[in-house]
Amino acid sequence: MNLVHSTSSADDRAVTVTRVSDMQWHAVEDDLTVGRGDASRRPDGRLFISIDAWHGAVFDRIVAAMLADLPTSLYAVVDEADHDSRSAWERAGFAVARREWGYLVPTDPHISGLGSVRPPSGVTIVPAGQAEEGPLRAEGPLRALDRVIRDEVEATVGWRTMPAEVLPRPAGTTLVDPSKYAVARHSDQYVGLVRVAPLIRQPRIGLIAVRADRHRRGIARALLAHALGSLHRSGLSAAWAEVDEANAAATALFEGIGARRTAGTLELVRR
Repeated sequence: MNLVHSTSSADDRAVTVTRVSDMQWHAVEDDLTVGRGDASRRPDGRLFISIDAWHGAVFDRIVAAMLADLPTSLYAVVDEADHDSRSAWERAGFAVARREWGYLVPTDPHISGLGSVRPPSGVTIVPAGQAEEGPLRAEGPLRALDRVIRDEVEATVGWRTMPAEVLPRPAGTTLVDPSKYAVARHSDQYVGLVRVAPLIRQPRIGLIAVRADRHRRGIARALLAHALGSLHRSGLSAAWAEVDEANAAATALFEGIGARRTAGTLELVRR
């Protein structure tokens, strides 16, 4: 997380910024590390940087060093409520590229209204961990669906509009752990999926998607009803989900079941 706890001036500080590895920088003052900068390349090729510094002037020194060493374009992620961090990035020439909303999603069907939701005719829900899948490099039904959905997203809004948290994955796939996916099956074909990361404090709905030729049939709603129902039966009262601000369909889906928008994340870019 990018944290700037003070923007007070400290121009007279004897701070030295050193690149200690290909993707890491340290700021040192009087033999003490007073800030760190990190860079990481996401699977889509974009380079994201983050900085942890207690003072705004130290942040400025680190970001200047990183900008001098790294190619453009560069990206960063910041909590929308963290005005100090946003200002620090903007001083460095970064601007908002997109916004992502964080939702607290109720699992109780009496609150969500999903208790009576059933899959459309001919569609069945395959619970998490039961989807058919071949070896890692073979394309079983689940991996084939993942590829189709990825191609459809890339051809429209682009995969970079997916939630800011990007899991490490083998090249060419977004499928990391098949056991986290429940799928919708029509006849002998998988047509939709939902991925839930069973985190201890609060499970996270990482992705819910349906093939483009099966949109507007209630499949996404049925997948969500299944996933949230399973969490509710496990004693969990809420899940977490992130939605791109521009994704009107996803926003309507979550807000329609009583999800509360409780956070916002900004993706920043410097070109």
